[in-house]
Amino acid sequence: MGNVYLLNATIALKDSILQEGFIHIKEEKIESIGKMENCPSLTAADRVFDCSEKGYVIPGMIDIHVHGAAGFDFMDGKQEAFEGIARALAKEGTTSFLATTITNPVSHTSDTLKSLGWYKEDSNGPGVAEMIGIHLEGPFINKEQKGAQPESAIIVPNADLFKEWQELSGNTIKVITYAPELDTDFELLTELERTNVIPSMGHTNATYDESIHAIQQGVTHATHLFNGMKGMHHRDPGVVGAVLLQDDVHVEIIPDGIHFHPDLLKLIVKMKGLERILAITDGMRAKGLPDGEYDLGGQQVTSLDGKCTLTSTGSLAGSIVTMNDVRLNLAKWLELSIHDQVQITSMNQANRLGLSNRKGSLESGKDADIVVIGRDGEIELTICRGAVGYERSGAFG
Repeated sequence: MGNVYLLNATIALKDSILQEGFIHIKEEKIESIGKMENCPSLTAADRVFDCSEKGYVIPGMIDIHVHGAAGFDFMDGKQEAFEGIARALAKEGTTSFLATTITNPVSHTSDTLKSLGWYKEDSNGPGVAEMIGIHLEGPFINKEQKGAQPESAIIVPNADLFKEWQELSGNTIKVITYAPELDTDFELLTELERTNVIPSMGHTNATYDESIHAIQQGVTHATHLFNGMKGMHHRDPGVVGAVLLQDDVHVEIIPDGIHFHPDLLKLIVKMKGLERILAITDGMRAKGLPDGEYDLGGQQVTSLDGKCTLTSTGSLAGSIVTMNDVRLNLAKWLELSIHDQVQITSMNQANRLGLSNRKGSLESGKDADIVVIGRDGEIELTICRGAVGYERSGAFG
C-alpha cells in the first residue's frame, strides 16, 4: 500500500502505552512510531486512518494451532483453501499462523505438506494473515488419547518419515505434536532437536514419570493443555502435572470456556507465569459459519452453540473461537492488562518461534502487522504486512 498512517492512536508498545501517537507504515514494515507532534508530513500518504475514537492499537495476533476457518481446512490441500483461511483469520485480528494438520494417511499428508510449502514460498503475500510455518499434529500420537484424530491413520513415531515430510514442506514444519512415550530411544526427538523443530506433547497417554523423562530429554511444549493427554491424579500426576511443574515447558491453551474450566487459568498462570502460556484457537472449518455439520479429517463434526464435537462419539473436535474472543476471554477471566493480553496472544508466540525480530510487538523495522481495536473490544482494522487485511464496514468513514 506504500505509505500508510495511523493517527491519534493509543498504541500498546512493548513496555508502555503511547497516547496520541502515530504509526507510519512504509510498504511491509513499520517505518516509525511517535507522538502526533512529531508525525511526518502526510503529503505522500496513500491511506490515513484516524484512530481518535478507537481503543488500543496492538500487534497482530499469532495463532500457532489452527486447522481452518470459513469452510476451509488446511488438509483440503488446495491453494483456494489456504487463501480462504488466511483471509478469514485477518478478520479476527490474526496476522500470522501455523497451518495445522490432522492425522491422515501418509500419502495425503505428504501432498498437503508439499502444497503448504509451495503456498508459503510463492503465494502468501501481504494483505492476508501470513503462514509462518506448519504445526504437524499427528500422526505420531497415542490411540488412547486420539480425541478427534482419525485412529486408522495413527502410526508410531518415525524419524525417517519426518525427515521426508520436512523436506517436502520446504523445511516449513515448526512444531510437531506427538506422543513421546512411543518414541523408541527418542529417535524422533533427536531429529527434531537437530532441525530446531519444537517437540510438543499432545494426544499422549504418558504417565507422569514418562512425561518427566521426555521433558528431561528435550520436550519443551504441550499441545492444548488438559485436552488429549493423561490428566492429573493424586497417584499419577500425569502429563498435566508434569508440564505444569516443569518450568521449561510452554503450554498451549484454548480459552473458549469449553475445553477447560476458566478458573483453571489462574492455576496455569501461577504455575507457568504468563511468559510460558500461548493462547491458541484450535479452530476448524466451521469457524465463522452457522451451526451445522462439517468435516474434520474425514470425520463428521457437529458445530452447535459454540461447541464442536465428533458426531459419532461426542468428543471435542477443535473449536470455532476466534483469537479476538480468546483475548477478550483472557482479559475477563484473568483481569489482564492490555500488555498481558498482547504477551499471551502475540509476543510469546513470536518469541517461541524465533520471530521476535519481526513480529510480536510494535516497533520500527518490524513487520507492519497491526490491529486496531474498537472501544468495545471488536476488531476495527487489521493490517497484514503493510496491507489492509480487514476493515470493519464504516469504522473509518
